[in-house]
Amino acid sequence: MRGFHLAVFSFVLLAACTSDKNKDNKKENTTRPYQVLTLEPRPAITYHDYPATIQGQQVVEIRPMVDGYLEKIYVPEGAAVQKGQLLFQISNPQYEQEVITAKAAIKSAEADVSAAQMNVEKTKPLVAQDIISKYELESAQYTLKAKEAALAQAKATLANALTNIGYTTIRSPQSGVIGLIPYKIGALVSSTTSSPLTTLSNNTNIYAYFSLNEKQLLNFSSRHPGATMQEKLKSLPPVNLVLADGTLYNQTGKVEPASGSITTATGTITFKATFPNPGGIIQNGASATVRIPRNEAAALMIPQSASFELQDKRLVYKLTADNKIISTAIVSTPTPDGQYLIVQSGLTKGDRIVLDGFNLKDGTQVIPRPVNADSIYHLQDTTQNNP
Repeated sequence: MRGFHLAVFSFVLLAACTSDKNKDNKKENTTRPYQVLTLEPRPAITYHDYPATIQGQQVVEIRPMVDGYLEKIYVPEGAAVQKGQLLFQISNPQYEQEVITAKAAIKSAEADVSAAQMNVEKTKPLVAQDIISKYELESAQYTLKAKEAALAQAKATLANALTNIGYTTIRSPQSGVIGLIPYKIGALVSSTTSSPLTTLSNNTNIYAYFSLNEKQLLNFSSRHPGATMQEKLKSLPPVNLVLADGTLYNQTGKVEPASGSITTATGTITFKATFPNPGGIIQNGASATVRIPRNEAAALMIPQSASFELQDKRLVYKLTADNKIISTAIVSTPTPDGQYLIVQSGLTKGDRIVLDGFNLKDGTQVIPRPVNADSIYHLQDTTQNNP
């Protein structure tokens, strides 16, 4: 019996040791290695993006100065024209008749002046011989002056009629690009018509108009040096333009003020960025995005994939000093490409975060595998949308 009891005791002891060993092995197996990034501030270029509307350097509405029917259209829509080029011809026979009438009135007035001049010449010797009174001569001279005034008025009437005739021919006041032409040949047009005949845009340079609300304006003023808004704008580096298809325009521009005060209705102030447009690629009325660069001396960036959302919060897996997981909420701004987050609060220099963790629980022990930051931040520039 004593031998039997000894055997049973040995078996139980062996089973207990085996169980403890299995638990230790299981615990060891649950401690897995994960990629860990140590956060260090690094220089970066951030961008502030603002939706903008494009306008040409000069946008002119072409309107008729006189009434009439649109007789000819010499240019198609969208055509590039030069200053002085013929655009439209308006037909109104009334102005032609006024010219004919004015010319006839001039001839009549010239005849009256000639007759009055002859009367003065005839009266002078008679007055000298005291045959008639000198008042007769003065009366003849006054008559001559009246006829000369009538002739001048007739000439002015002709000049006015010729001006009206000139208004029926419309030429381009500047070089540019023709817009839409809402009227067709035969349409009745006048100086009071609500819509212009067309618009003429000079797109040698373009203006990208964008707005800042009051909060953005205050943030902008606090971040850029200068005593006045003009000085702050001069300190800005050249800005970029992102076109509607997402491509970056190959010309840089300069920001200038467009309005001197905040619009009460919208609560915004408007600025404009001027860009050269040598090829005329960008047209008046287009939409784009003004991108203002800003150098960040020390930015904390993390990969977007290293974060997750929970109850409208953005969190990361942060490591404690003893390599345990703790979920940490952060405030950040994503880059437009969606690859990185610029952390504004929640993390500091030297913090370690897990890059490839998924559904980890707080307190989980991990084996950190340090990752080289340069292999993560392969982009030199990042983009931030907040001012």
